[in-house]
This record gives sequence, structure tokens and C-alpha cells, in this order.
Amino acid sequence: MSDSQTTPLNSRLRLAFLGTPDFAVPTLEALVAAGHDIAAVYSQPPRPAGRGHRERRAPVHETALAHGLPVCTPQSLKDPQAQAEFAALDLDVAVVVAYGQILPQAVLDAPRHGCVNVHASLLPRWRGAAPIQRALLAGDAETGVTLMRMEAGLDTGPMLARRPLTIAAEETGQSLHDRLATLGAEAIVPVLADYVSGRITPEPQPEEGVTYAAKLSRAESALDWRRPAVELERKVRAFTPWPGAFCEIEGEKIKVVQASLQGGENGAMPGTVLDTHLTVACGEGALRLEKLQRPGRAVLEAGAFLRGFAVPAGSILELPEAP
Repeated sequence: MSDSQTTPLNSRLRLAFLGTPDFAVPTLEALVAAGHDIAAVYSQPPRPAGRGHRERRAPVHETALAHGLPVCTPQSLKDPQAQAEFAALDLDVAVVVAYGQILPQAVLDAPRHGCVNVHASLLPRWRGAAPIQRALLAGDAETGVTLMRMEAGLDTGPMLARRPLTIAAEETGQSLHDRLATLGAEAIVPVLADYVSGRITPEPQPEEGVTYAAKLSRAESALDWRRPAVELERKVRAFTPWPGAFCEIEGEKIKVVQASLQGGENGAMPGTVLDTHLTVACGEGALRLEKLQRPGRAVLEAGAFLRGFAVPAGSILELPEAP
């Protein structure tokens, strides 16, 4: 495994790229810029999106078309014909970044050097679907990307390289997503070169420190004022932009886009609005709501929000049902 800068690319590889969302786009761009022979790009099929529910191609799909690359969007790679078509590509390696499907063993085994995944955590911490947000929710000081050779288990494959990244105090789900996407793109070309040439030996993941990053759900997005303010402030940042952190004010679901911790014990019941700046008492400490958004409206600073939606000091905000 490699933790430091590796040897520059010195050979052209025949590869496939499997990815779907924005996070995967910088890695695909890096492989194109490096001059690799990209035989096919696999992405999830177009899905209905927006108010008109028109089918929309995924970001990786659009990027591939912009570069004139062939795109495959099978409903499932478990289909024998899809597996045969993948094997017929005669690949050196496949690169997988947030593809969105579990790859069957036949696909993992088809390329000569297997499938290399770019995962947005320092494995074995935060295996699974939402490593970026889970790291923020947990208050981790550091995260990063891990490049690994894939196997049948969930993010259990041997590691080729790890690239650490310090999490900033003001980090949001969006900003950390973007920084990690860039970090993965910077790593993929030199690490692939060293891996296929034998200069990197895949290293098994340690058995200690395994955690799982469960998929995010809208059910998690409610701000429960009974929880410590530090947890809620992390949730606001982690869930920006999706699924967003919400609270109920006078029966209306209000999205909280930015918030800050307020020190000192206040002795108030959780959910109590403590002042005219929308500072809310929590189970421990208090949280000041700084940017908010009503349904279908623009994001507003707290002062502007309050001018159109009065929330007097002493108001009691609704508590969500306890999980």
C-alpha cells in the first residue's frame, strides 16, 4: 500500500469506468486527461427528476458523452449478458467510484487487474453508503480517500493507497464531498500506474476500527432539541445540501442551512427560543439558527427570516417523536 506520492503514469491502460454521481466525475476526468483507453463508461440508467419528472442522465453519463466515450447503463450487472459484454471489453482494470450497484464476482474478476474503487473514507472506518456525512456527524477530525482492490464484501477489499484529509471546523457535507472528490482524482492515475506495474502490493484492511456508514434518510433530518447542541450543529453541516436538517416552527417545516453553537448553560426546556436571534435551547447548550429556508422560498439570514416569520423569545419549538 502507498501513503505517499507515487510514480507518474508510464503506460496506457485499457479500462472501464463505473460511476454515477458528481463525486465520481473528477476521477473520470483525470483518467481521460491521462490518456487511458477508456473502453466503456458504466453509469446508472437515466431517472425521472425535477418538477416535470423528465428522465435525466447522471453526471458521469453526461461527462462521458462530452468526451465521446461509449456509455452503458444496464439495470443490473447480475444479468449474464451484461457480464459477458463486460468481459468482452478485455480490460486491464476497471475503476469504480460511487457506481450504485453491487458488483457480482464475475464482474470483479473480469479485468486482468480486477476492479479498483475510490472510497471516501480512511478504511476500515466508514465502510458503506454515506461515509462523508457519517464522518461529520461523528465529529471526526480527519477523513480521506482509500483506493482498494474490490472484493465481494462491502468495502472490505485490500488497500492500494490512503490519502488523509483534515476536516475543517466549518466543513459541510458539500464542501467535504468536493474536497474528497478532488483528492480521489489526484490519486487515481499514479496509484493505478504503480498497482498494475507491481510497485504497490495490496494490503489487507486492519480488523480493528471497522465502522459502517449507513445510507442517509430523511427520517434522520429532524433536529431533536433534546440532543446536545454540538450534535445538532454537526447535523446541520453534515446534511447540507441533502437531505437537509429541519425543524418545525408553528407547524411549518423549516430547513436550517447554517447554525452555530452558543456556550453556557441556560436551564431552559429543550426547544425554547432564548432570544430575538433564534437561539434555541438544547439538551446540552444552545444552537443559534443563522440561515433558514421556508418550503419553496429562498435561503435567508435569520434577521430577514424573522422579519417575515415572527418567532418571539420564549416560543417553544416542536420536538420530533423520539426514535
